[in-house]
Amino acid sequence: SEQPNSLTMSVYGPVVKIHPVVLASIGDSYERRNEGASRVIGTLLGTIDKHSVEVTNCFSVPHNESEDEVAVDMEFAKNMYDLHKRVSPSEVIVGWYATGFEITEHSVLIHEYYSREATNPIHLTMDTALQSGKMNIRAYVSAQMGVPGKTVGVMFTPLSVKYKYYDTERIGVDLLQRTRDAPNTTNGLTSDLCQVGGAAGRVQDMLATVLTYIEDVLSGKQMADNSVGRYLMDLVNKVPKITAEDFETMLNSNINDLLMVTYLSNLTQAQIALNEKIVVL
Repeated sequence: SEQPNSLTMSVYGPVVKIHPVVLASIGDSYERRNEGASRVIGTLLGTIDKHSVEVTNCFSVPHNESEDEVAVDMEFAKNMYDLHKRVSPSEVIVGWYATGFEITEHSVLIHEYYSREATNPIHLTMDTALQSGKMNIRAYVSAQMGVPGKTVGVMFTPLSVKYKYYDTERIGVDLLQRTRDAPNTTNGLTSDLCQVGGAAGRVQDMLATVLTYIEDVLSGKQMADNSVGRYLMDLVNKVPKITAEDFETMLNSNINDLLMVTYLSNLTQAQIALNEKIVVL
Protein backbone atom coordinates (compact mmCIF):
# COMPACT_ATOMS: atom_id res chain seq x y z
CA SER A 1 0.00 0.00 0.00
CA GLU A 2 1.13 3.52 -0.70
CA GLN A 3 0.17 6.92 0.58
CA PRO A 4 1.40 10.11 -1.14
CA ASN A 5 2.92 13.07 0.63
CA SER A 6 1.36 16.13 -0.97
CA LEU A 7 3.91 18.51 0.60
CA THR A 8 6.83 17.36 -1.50
CA MET A 9 6.33 17.34 -5.25
CA SER A 10 9.07 17.05 -7.84
CA VAL A 11 9.71 18.70 -11.13
CA TYR A 12 11.54 15.65 -12.44
CA GLY A 13 13.25 12.56 -11.13
CA PRO A 14 12.19 9.31 -9.50
CA VAL A 15 9.48 8.89 -6.89
CA VAL A 16 10.87 8.07 -3.44
CA LYS A 17 8.89 5.38 -1.60
CA ILE A 18 9.71 5.21 2.11
CA HIS A 19 8.78 2.38 4.48
CA PRO A 20 7.73 3.07 8.10
CA VAL A 21 10.64 1.09 9.53
CA VAL A 22 13.02 3.63 7.96
CA LEU A 23 11.28 6.58 9.62
CA ALA A 24 11.22 4.75 12.96
CA SER A 25 14.92 3.94 12.71
CA ILE A 26 15.82 7.57 11.92
CA GLY A 27 13.75 8.82 14.85
CA ASP A 28 15.35 6.27 17.17
CA SER A 29 18.88 7.23 16.09
CA TYR A 30 18.04 10.89 16.71
CA GLU A 31 16.81 10.13 20.22
CA ARG A 32 20.00 8.15 20.93
CA ARG A 33 22.37 10.76 19.46
CA ASN A 34 25.51 11.79 21.33
CA GLU A 35 25.27 14.67 23.74
CA GLY A 36 25.78 17.96 21.96
CA ALA A 37 25.07 16.56 18.48
CA SER A 38 22.64 18.72 16.53
CA ARG A 39 21.71 16.07 14.00
CA VAL A 40 22.38 12.49 12.92
CA ILE A 41 23.11 11.08 9.48
CA GLY A 42 22.98 7.61 8.01
CA THR A 43 22.86 5.39 4.93
CA LEU A 44 19.64 4.58 3.08
CA LEU A 45 19.21 1.08 1.65
CA GLY A 46 16.64 -0.18 -0.81
CA THR A 47 15.95 -0.93 -4.45
CA ILE A 48 15.90 1.16 -7.62
CA ASP A 49 13.88 0.86 -10.81
CA LYS A 50 13.28 3.15 -13.77
CA HIS A 51 10.71 5.37 -12.09
CA SER A 52 11.16 5.04 -8.34
CA VAL A 53 13.54 4.52 -5.44
CA GLU A 54 12.15 2.33 -2.67
CA VAL A 55 13.82 2.85 0.72
CA THR A 56 13.34 -0.26 2.86
CA ASN A 57 16.13 0.00 5.47
CA CYS A 58 18.77 2.31 6.90
CA PHE A 59 21.47 2.59 9.52
CA SER A 60 23.07 5.57 11.26
CA VAL A 61 26.69 6.56 10.66
CA PRO A 62 28.80 8.28 13.37
CA HIS A 63 29.98 11.76 12.45
CA ASN A 64 31.20 15.00 14.03
CA GLU A 65 30.30 18.46 12.83
CA SER A 66 31.51 21.93 13.62
CA GLU A 67 31.11 25.23 11.89
CA ASP A 68 34.31 24.71 9.89
CA GLU A 69 34.47 20.98 9.16
CA VAL A 70 32.67 17.65 9.16
CA ALA A 71 34.12 14.18 9.76
CA VAL A 72 32.23 10.99 8.86
CA ASP A 73 33.27 7.47 9.90
CA MET A 74 33.46 5.99 6.39
CA GLU A 75 34.95 2.71 7.61
CA PHE A 76 31.97 2.14 9.89
CA ALA A 77 29.58 2.83 7.01
CA LYS A 78 31.33 0.30 4.76
CA ASN A 79 31.38 -2.40 7.46
CA MET A 80 27.70 -1.90 8.24
CA TYR A 81 26.78 -2.13 4.57
CA ASP A 82 28.77 -5.36 4.20
CA LEU A 83 26.86 -6.84 7.14
CA HIS A 84 23.52 -5.77 5.65
CA LYS A 85 24.41 -7.37 2.31
CA ARG A 86 24.79 -10.73 4.05
CA VAL A 87 21.23 -10.50 5.35
CA SER A 88 19.55 -8.71 2.42
CA PRO A 89 21.64 -9.02 -0.76
CA SER A 90 18.97 -7.26 -2.82
CA GLU A 91 19.25 -4.01 -0.84
CA VAL A 92 21.77 -1.52 -2.20
CA ILE A 93 22.84 1.97 -1.14
CA VAL A 94 20.32 4.43 -2.58
CA GLY A 95 21.38 7.55 -0.70
CA TRP A 96 21.65 9.01 2.79
CA TYR A 97 19.54 10.78 5.36
CA ALA A 98 20.00 13.61 7.83
CA THR A 99 17.75 14.92 10.57
CA GLY A 100 16.80 18.56 10.29
CA PHE A 101 14.94 20.71 7.81
CA GLU A 102 17.70 22.38 5.78
CA ILE A 103 20.60 21.48 3.52
CA THR A 104 23.94 22.86 4.71
CA GLU A 105 27.41 23.15 3.18
CA HIS A 106 28.36 20.02 5.08
CA SER A 107 25.48 18.21 3.41
CA VAL A 108 27.11 18.87 0.04
CA LEU A 109 30.37 17.28 1.22
CA ILE A 110 28.61 14.21 2.60
CA HIS A 111 26.59 13.91 -0.59
CA GLU A 112 29.81 13.82 -2.61
CA TYR A 113 30.91 10.73 -0.66
CA TYR A 114 27.62 8.92 -1.32
CA SER A 115 27.86 9.87 -5.00
CA ARG A 116 30.88 7.57 -5.11
CA GLU A 117 28.94 4.75 -3.44
CA ALA A 118 25.74 5.01 -5.51
CA THR A 119 24.62 6.37 -8.85
CA ASN A 120 22.66 9.60 -8.40
CA PRO A 121 21.92 9.04 -4.67
CA ILE A 122 18.96 10.67 -2.96
CA HIS A 123 19.19 12.85 0.13
CA LEU A 124 16.41 12.49 2.69
CA THR A 125 15.76 15.07 5.41
CA MET A 126 13.53 14.42 8.40
CA ASP A 127 12.56 17.34 10.62
CA THR A 128 12.76 15.63 14.02
CA ALA A 129 12.75 19.03 15.76
CA LEU A 130 9.23 19.72 14.42
CA GLN A 131 10.12 23.22 13.22
CA SER A 132 6.78 23.60 11.42
CA GLY A 133 4.74 21.80 14.04
CA LYS A 134 5.04 18.43 12.33
CA MET A 135 7.70 16.05 11.09
CA ASN A 136 8.33 17.17 7.50
CA ILE A 137 10.03 14.54 5.35
CA ARG A 138 11.63 15.65 2.11
CA ALA A 139 13.78 13.94 -0.52
CA TYR A 140 16.22 15.53 -2.94
CA VAL A 141 18.50 14.63 -5.81
CA SER A 142 21.55 16.71 -6.69
CA ALA A 143 22.54 18.24 -9.99
CA GLN A 144 25.64 20.20 -10.90
CA MET A 145 25.22 23.77 -12.09
CA GLY A 146 27.58 26.33 -13.55
CA VAL A 147 29.39 27.16 -16.77
CA PRO A 148 32.29 25.23 -18.35
CA GLY A 149 35.66 26.19 -16.95
CA LYS A 150 34.19 28.00 -13.98
CA THR A 151 33.35 27.01 -10.43
CA VAL A 152 30.69 24.33 -10.40
CA GLY A 153 27.98 24.35 -7.75
CA VAL A 154 25.43 21.78 -6.63
CA MET A 155 21.67 22.24 -6.66
CA PHE A 156 19.31 19.96 -4.72
CA THR A 157 15.99 19.38 -6.46
CA PRO A 158 13.01 18.04 -4.45
CA LEU A 159 11.44 14.71 -5.34
CA SER A 160 7.99 13.27 -4.82
CA VAL A 161 7.71 11.27 -1.59
CA LYS A 162 5.29 8.44 -0.94
CA TYR A 163 4.90 6.18 2.08
CA LYS A 164 4.75 2.47 1.37
CA TYR A 165 4.39 -0.41 3.80
CA TYR A 166 4.25 -4.18 3.84
CA ASP A 167 1.35 -5.97 5.51
CA THR A 168 3.54 -6.73 8.52
CA GLU A 169 4.48 -3.05 8.85
CA ARG A 170 0.81 -2.05 8.68
CA ILE A 171 0.24 -3.75 12.05
CA GLY A 172 2.77 -1.46 13.73
CA VAL A 173 1.43 1.62 11.95
CA ASP A 174 -2.11 0.87 13.11
CA LEU A 175 -0.86 0.38 16.67
CA LEU A 176 0.87 3.77 16.62
CA GLN A 177 -2.26 5.40 15.23
CA ARG A 178 -4.27 4.17 18.21
CA THR A 179 -1.87 5.90 20.62
CA ARG A 180 -1.76 9.20 18.73
CA ASP A 181 -4.78 10.79 20.42
CA ALA A 182 -3.98 9.36 23.86
CA PRO A 183 -0.17 9.15 24.19
CA ASN A 184 -0.29 8.27 27.89
CA THR A 185 -2.27 5.08 27.34
CA THR A 186 -0.74 1.65 26.79
CA ASN A 187 -1.80 -0.44 23.78
CA GLY A 188 -0.68 -3.94 22.98
CA LEU A 189 -0.87 -6.04 19.85
CA THR A 190 -4.26 -7.61 19.29
CA SER A 191 -4.72 -11.31 18.66
CA ASP A 192 -4.87 -12.76 15.16
CA LEU A 193 -8.61 -13.36 15.51
CA CYS A 194 -9.22 -9.72 16.49
CA GLN A 195 -7.17 -8.54 13.51
CA VAL A 196 -9.19 -10.75 11.16
CA GLY A 197 -12.38 -9.40 12.69
CA GLY A 198 -11.22 -5.81 12.33
CA ALA A 199 -10.22 -6.38 8.70
CA ALA A 200 -13.61 -7.96 7.97
CA GLY A 201 -15.32 -4.97 9.59
CA ARG A 202 -13.35 -2.53 7.43
CA VAL A 203 -14.24 -4.49 4.29
CA GLN A 204 -17.89 -4.44 5.31
CA ASP A 205 -17.78 -0.66 5.78
CA MET A 206 -16.17 -0.17 2.37
CA LEU A 207 -18.79 -2.39 0.72
CA ALA A 208 -21.53 -0.34 2.42
CA THR A 209 -19.97 2.84 0.99
CA VAL A 210 -19.87 1.31 -2.49
CA LEU A 211 -23.51 0.17 -2.26
CA THR A 212 -24.59 3.64 -1.13
CA TYR A 213 -22.80 5.19 -4.10
CA ILE A 214 -24.40 2.74 -6.55
CA GLU A 215 -27.88 3.34 -5.13
CA ASP A 216 -27.41 7.13 -5.36
CA VAL A 217 -26.32 6.84 -9.00
CA LEU A 218 -29.27 4.59 -9.91
CA SER A 219 -31.72 6.94 -8.20
CA GLY A 220 -30.23 10.00 -9.89
CA LYS A 221 -29.00 11.64 -6.69
CA GLN A 222 -25.39 11.56 -7.85
CA MET A 223 -23.70 11.79 -11.24
CA ALA A 224 -22.05 8.62 -12.48
CA ASP A 225 -18.25 8.58 -12.70
CA ASN A 226 -16.86 6.43 -15.50
CA SER A 227 -13.55 5.85 -13.75
CA VAL A 228 -15.33 4.59 -10.61
CA GLY A 229 -17.45 2.32 -12.79
CA ARG A 230 -14.35 0.80 -14.37
CA TYR A 231 -12.83 0.19 -10.92
CA LEU A 232 -16.03 -1.51 -9.76
CA MET A 233 -16.20 -3.67 -12.88
CA ASP A 234 -12.58 -4.71 -12.39
CA LEU A 235 -13.35 -5.52 -8.74
CA VAL A 236 -16.37 -7.64 -9.64
CA ASN A 237 -14.40 -9.56 -12.27
CA LYS A 238 -11.75 -10.45 -9.68
CA VAL A 239 -14.29 -12.11 -7.37
CA PRO A 240 -14.03 -15.89 -7.92
CA LYS A 241 -17.17 -17.62 -9.15
CA ILE A 242 -17.97 -20.05 -6.36
CA THR A 243 -21.15 -21.19 -4.70
CA ALA A 244 -21.90 -20.34 -1.07
CA GLU A 245 -21.75 -24.03 -0.11
CA ASP A 246 -18.31 -24.54 -1.68
CA PHE A 247 -17.01 -21.34 -0.08
CA GLU A 248 -18.24 -22.43 3.36
CA THR A 249 -16.64 -25.86 2.93
CA MET A 250 -13.31 -24.31 1.89
CA LEU A 251 -13.40 -21.80 4.78
CA ASN A 252 -14.16 -24.47 7.37
CA SER A 253 -11.37 -26.65 6.03
CA ASN A 254 -8.85 -23.81 6.29
CA ILE A 255 -10.03 -22.95 9.80
CA ASN A 256 -9.61 -26.58 10.88
CA ASP A 257 -6.08 -26.62 9.48
CA LEU A 258 -5.27 -23.40 11.33
CA LEU A 259 -6.66 -24.72 14.61
CA MET A 260 -4.65 -27.92 14.22
CA VAL A 261 -1.42 -25.98 13.65
CA THR A 262 -2.18 -23.77 16.67
CA TYR A 263 -2.86 -26.85 18.82
CA LEU A 264 0.39 -28.54 17.74
CA SER A 265 2.32 -25.31 18.39
CA ASN A 266 0.91 -24.98 21.91
CA LEU A 267 1.57 -28.67 22.56
CA THR A 268 5.20 -28.27 21.45
CA GLN A 269 5.69 -25.24 23.69
CA ALA A 270 4.25 -27.12 26.67
CA GLN A 271 6.52 -30.10 25.99
CA ILE A 272 9.60 -27.87 25.76
CA ALA A 273 8.72 -26.12 29.03
CA LEU A 274 8.16 -29.48 30.75
CA ASN A 275 11.47 -30.81 29.42
CA GLU A 276 13.32 -27.75 30.77
CA LYS A 277 11.87 -28.29 34.23
CA ILE A 278 12.78 -31.97 34.16
CA VAL A 279 16.37 -31.14 33.17
CA VAL A 280 16.62 -28.67 36.08
CA LEU A 281 15.43 -31.34 38.51
